[in-house]
Amino acid sequence: MSPSSRTPASASTPSPLEQAPDLSITADDQVHLHAAGHNESAKGSLIHGMARFRSSPLDFIREVSLHMSGTGTGWRSYDHIIGQPIFYPGFSEEMKGRVLSNPMLVAKVRELAAKRVDVEAREGLLGEEARKGVDVGVGEKDRRDRRRIQIEESLMEVGEKLTDGMICKMESKSFIRGSYYLASQLLTRAYHQGVHVSSEEVLRLRSVAEQAAKDKHSIIFLPCHRSHVDYVSLQVICYRLGLGLPTVVAGDNLNFPVVGSFLQHTGAMWIRRSFGDDQLYTTLVQSYIDTLLQNGYNLECFVEGGRSRTGKLLPPKFGILSYMLDSVASGRVKDAIICPVSTQYDKVIEVDSYINELLGQPKPKENLMDFLSASSVLSLKLGRVDVRFHEPWSLRTFIDQQQARFSQLPQKLDLKDERLRILRTMGYKVLSEINDVSVVMPTALVGTVLLTLRGRGVGKSELIRRVEWLSERVRAQGGRVAHFASLPTSVVVERALEVLGSGLVGLVPDLPEETFYAVDRFQLSFYRNMTIHLFIHQSLVSAALYTTVKRGGAPANQRISYADLYAQVSFLSQLFRGEFIFPTEGLASNLAATLAGLEADNVVKLTRSPSTSPSSATATGNDVSYIELSDVERESGRENFDFYCFLIWPFIEAAWLGAVSLLLLTPPVLVDTETQTTAVRGPRWLNMKMVQDRAQLFGKTLYHQGDLSYFEAVNKETLKNTYQRFEEEGMVLVATSTTTTSSTSTSSPSPTSPSPSPPKKLPPTIRLADAWLPSRDPTSNAILATGPLWAFAERISASRREGKNRRDGGTVKSRVLGLAGLVAGGLWEEAVVGEQEDAVYRRCIHTM
Repeated sequence: MSPSSRTPASASTPSPLEQAPDLSITADDQVHLHAAGHNESAKGSLIHGMARFRSSPLDFIREVSLHMSGTGTGWRSYDHIIGQPIFYPGFSEEMKGRVLSNPMLVAKVRELAAKRVDVEAREGLLGEEARKGVDVGVGEKDRRDRRRIQIEESLMEVGEKLTDGMICKMESKSFIRGSYYLASQLLTRAYHQGVHVSSEEVLRLRSVAEQAAKDKHSIIFLPCHRSHVDYVSLQVICYRLGLGLPTVVAGDNLNFPVVGSFLQHTGAMWIRRSFGDDQLYTTLVQSYIDTLLQNGYNLECFVEGGRSRTGKLLPPKFGILSYMLDSVASGRVKDAIICPVSTQYDKVIEVDSYINELLGQPKPKENLMDFLSASSVLSLKLGRVDVRFHEPWSLRTFIDQQQARFSQLPQKLDLKDERLRILRTMGYKVLSEINDVSVVMPTALVGTVLLTLRGRGVGKSELIRRVEWLSERVRAQGGRVAHFASLPTSVVVERALEVLGSGLVGLVPDLPEETFYAVDRFQLSFYRNMTIHLFIHQSLVSAALYTTVKRGGAPANQRISYADLYAQVSFLSQLFRGEFIFPTEGLASNLAATLAGLEADNVVKLTRSPSTSPSSATATGNDVSYIELSDVERESGRENFDFYCFLIWPFIEAAWLGAVSLLLLTPPVLVDTETQTTAVRGPRWLNMKMVQDRAQLFGKTLYHQGDLSYFEAVNKETLKNTYQRFEEEGMVLVATSTTTTSSTSTSSPSPTSPSPSPPKKLPPTIRLADAWLPSRDPTSNAILATGPLWAFAERISASRREGKNRRDGGTVKSRVLGLAGLVAGGLWEEAVVGEQEDAVYRRCIHTM
């Protein structure tokens, strides 16, 4: 029985939210209402609107003037927004004054000034009596007070300059109108099928915004981050729907000439990528966040921090989130409204550059020329953008609920630990809710199908069948598929293929049926990763079952006991806990539900123990003795089982590569032939970046030699996550970066002190924990396949996809170990040189 003829037993009627009408914003200055999605009416209007300057210059100029003057409809004039007033002359200066007069900032400036005065007094800069700590006279006290006031004024001047460079400056309606017109035309020209939202979600958001405006509460939009277009799409939607534009927290790497000023006047708030130990700057950022939230201004912050280069959600970054949480938790702000947002694209403009970065090429610095070259997107047809809003919720209520939960714990938490737990729970709650409302785009459906097939290519009829099947599976898992209206699946697939282009999906010529194949599997994986979160449980169970299925033979030989399945699923879940978001119900409950769903869908067959009571067994899965593929699944060619395996295999490959790459950290040894003792030769610590670069080289070699099935397994992002996981498990030790200087004083240098030598930032270093160090052959110095590290890699390998070059375990073992030794040789030679250079530098700065 084929997947298309098997309706998933877990499928249910799509939720009313998915059936809600779809709204699209297009460049014809209209909001279109669709029964379900694709915008046929706007097919030609966008190109016509952008080409009007050539065909009718006077009409084009008139249209632009309408936007600049605000003549016409209410949205164009943007006069009656839902939110606090921001578009008036002097707004920036007023905001700056509020920030600089914030009690927290004033107190911090006084504290820093007082500490500096104490340092100068100890150094004798304020008089000998102050340095010795004796009672000071009136004259000495006056000098200290004058010096403190002088330092406070200096710090406030620094704070004013920093504030002016940080705060957004949305104070001109004409500028905002013109910016909206430019942004909407560029956006909807590149994404020619428009920007789509759910009418139900928009109505709910407007209702929440109206109440928030009355209560003077801010709405904090927390979107996922896949593209720089994320900023534009949310601002365009808020403008078009009459909501107060949010202040967007953005990294100052985008604050380059011309563009930085433009973005700052349309909502950008610039912050440093790293705050370091700068107490003044840290307090300044908190003061600005407090000021925005106290006055009910909307905010936008990307919960993942940076853009996802892999297509799936990244773990949450807690930097700016912690400032927002502290504003409310401390009571300085009464409440704020959290609104998770999902932004999905048919095609992401930056994917090409993402692939280069993931393969180890340095990220190019943003500049004006690259920004101007973005005009080339006008000639692209990238499909559509779908933006979905989760139901907003009160941050104050969330904090109260978490604190009440923690109060029930037998061991009370201190305030710091409690805040950290609330912050972590909040971050993962937002990510989970983003996943809940995310829409699977047609390109993601096609990309996923192409990367989960065993054959080289797929015929068009089969591709359409699999896209229909995958759409059903997405809905069965509670996910949502982009609205197709009444369009047949064949048309949807054709549109997706057109957007993906021949660079990603190829067409085999001169065949009886159109046959498509994946040209760039690495780049297509970006779109496949947009669906994996929906099937992560089935994928982990399938990967665990694969440990016995790949043995082949009779069905009885391929089944696995519940205990072994549970152990392998537990192992893989822990391995990927930084990669995926798992429910909080616990492994036993999640596994029982997953097995029940796979059994209902006729993917697996469960052998149950008759002695277990049904009531207790259903919830825990303990009534299951063995798991194996069902007869129906075998007859269908294991299509469903293979689909789940293909989703997770690239991540298993990446984890295995990360594990075997740790072999590179095995230090060379010297053997004393007389005493037969060994000693480590050279340093134990290695440069982290150097190690990860070598690990990528190691992986590329394994791929081209056939010992690694997926080239995407060498991607930088996944490898970095894997190493972080190994650090958490205590397998490796990591020393964070430090800065060396010639001065041991922590105070600011005085005018009379000698100039310090230039600081040198020492990069993070890494080494294997002693318990995980592999042994070396005393004769050949070769790494041996023994010990806990090799056993750990073998356990991952048990769930890897079997390849024709990997069936002989002994051959693979010798090949991998030999290559590890070869790659590690150069690594240790470079490390010795680097350590010698650092030692010379340290000696030099301590003798100055």
